[in-house]
Amino acid sequence: MKLPVHFYKPLAIGAPQPLRELPVRPERMIHFFPPHIDKIRARIPETAKQVDVLCGNLEDAIPADAKEAARAGFIEVTRATDFGATALWTRVNALNSPWFLDDMNEIVQAIGNKLDVIMIPKVEGPWDIHFVDQYLALLEARYEVKKPILVHALLETAQGVRNVVAIAGASPRMHGLSLGPADLAASRGMKTTRVGGGHPFYGVLADPEEGKEHRPFAQQDLWHYTVAKMVDACVTHGIRAFYGPFGDIRDEAACEAQFRNAFLMGCTGAWSLAPNQIAIAKRVFSPDVQEVLFAKRILEAMPDGTGVAMIDGKMQDDATWKQAKVIVDLARLVAKKDPELAQAYGF
Repeated sequence: MKLPVHFYKPLAIGAPQPLRELPVRPERMIHFFPPHIDKIRARIPETAKQVDVLCGNLEDAIPADAKEAARAGFIEVTRATDFGATALWTRVNALNSPWFLDDMNEIVQAIGNKLDVIMIPKVEGPWDIHFVDQYLALLEARYEVKKPILVHALLETAQGVRNVVAIAGASPRMHGLSLGPADLAASRGMKTTRVGGGHPFYGVLADPEEGKEHRPFAQQDLWHYTVAKMVDACVTHGIRAFYGPFGDIRDEAACEAQFRNAFLMGCTGAWSLAPNQIAIAKRVFSPDVQEVLFAKRILEAMPDGTGVAMIDGKMQDDATWKQAKVIVDLARLVAKKDPELAQAYGF
């Protein structure tokens, strides 16, 4: 563990100064794309206009014989594209894979000054982040990267979930954490083959009632505990929590329900794996217009956040003022990216 006096010192001579606060920007969806596919790369300039974060995927879903092509394709499309206000990320291969070192070295060398975040899969503990932190600092110094590249960790193992608080605070590079439900399910020995979402057999059965044969069954959320634990760890360390992939692309209703659970529990955004999930993430992770308008009234009635105000017969105090500020601050971020919502919010 780094002592506080050393926490914000660069780890290599010539590396950029670590950030003390994360950049402020909307991150409703992290949209993944496979960079080895030509027709998808050709659509990236247009896709970038529609999403908050673009993530070039080099890990899962990329065949072993396409790993180098994916890396080269990601570098090529990054060099050729102006991403504007859209953040650029990549998910590299796992630390124990034969591709990790080349992923890091070649990407930082070629496009380090355009890259915002590197996503690290299957993080088990703070030691993984310490290694990446040091290696990135050396690469940034060698290739004269001007701003620090942030790190986003994936919770995909039982050990990672156990160590989530230490992972979240392991480095000033930490941007946030994402839940990886498929790998986590395998690590835990969970009896599901679904990528995110619920399971029809996981729920609560109502008590029997005399004279009634039918007992209602309410399906529960397999990921509630883990998402809550991840959100607490992230908020504690001032970083961001994200729901990961929802694998059933066709089931938009279930995807929206899972995203909304994550949003209500404190997640900043979720992954989108296909164009239809972009629209779902925008709808879910953008604050409701009526809620924003009501929250603005709370802030206007209590400018300094103290005292008590009555609005539409409902008592407002310092606690509801804090809730209102969270909603309005998020709405301001979203408004910068979405002109239609900016108008609806009254910004």
